[in-house]
Amino acid sequence: MSARRKTPSEAQPPADQAVSAVASADTPLADSTQIIVGAITTAIIEHRLAPGAKLTEQKIAAIYGVSRTIVRQALFQLARDHLVTLEPARGAFVAQPSVEEAQQVFAVRRMLEQHLVEAFCEKAVAGDFRALRAHLKQEQAVVGRVDVTGRTRLLGDFHVLMAQRIGHHVLAQILSELISRCALITLMYQSSRAAQHSSDEHVAILQALEARDVAQAKALMESHLLATENSLLYHPRTSSADLAEALGRHVA
Repeated sequence: MSARRKTPSEAQPPADQAVSAVASADTPLADSTQIIVGAITTAIIEHRLAPGAKLTEQKIAAIYGVSRTIVRQALFQLARDHLVTLEPARGAFVAQPSVEEAQQVFAVRRMLEQHLVEAFCEKAVAGDFRALRAHLKQEQAVVGRVDVTGRTRLLGDFHVLMAQRIGHHVLAQILSELISRCALITLMYQSSRAAQHSSDEHVAILQALEARDVAQAKALMESHLLATENSLLYHPRTSSADLAEALGRHVA
């Protein structure tokens, strides 16, 4: 029997576990790099690291007990994923997406997720619908909280989970990268009230999927993504948290 696939929210270890894993002498260098990449990505998605926040190599190395070379590798990977900007003589910063970039990211998501809806309606079985319903229960449990930690990640994971459940792993990876960029965009530009409607829209999308109503599900997905994009105020908010606190680790 094959192992159960992890949901997006299960795939990322808690910050303290990540620190312990990096600090272990037995941890391969490549794994240490990926743990740091995952921790910074999660901090961005959960809005604990704001656009423009400086990512100091020396401080991250101290937080995780690794060399600056490993940190530099992680930052290069994050820059390749468009989550970090590397500036000569200044260092690394959480990316600050422009208005034009934000609009392009949402345009690409709308195209991809129209295909996702069609594929899901064609391939999904009962267990896939149960997995989405279970995920929506998690969303509903956190969506009313004032603290956005975890809420933004769960809302994005709904879309990735759809692709994962039908075995469309390439699309799941692409969506995961785009959704990470959307987290930065919404942190910079979205009004505080807009995110509260997303989970209810997910419920309506799932109902259409369960009915195998492709046209309705596609229309709802399009409306959902357009509503998110239309909530963007395009007046950047660039306040940032302390780096160690954002990564879930305090250094003496």
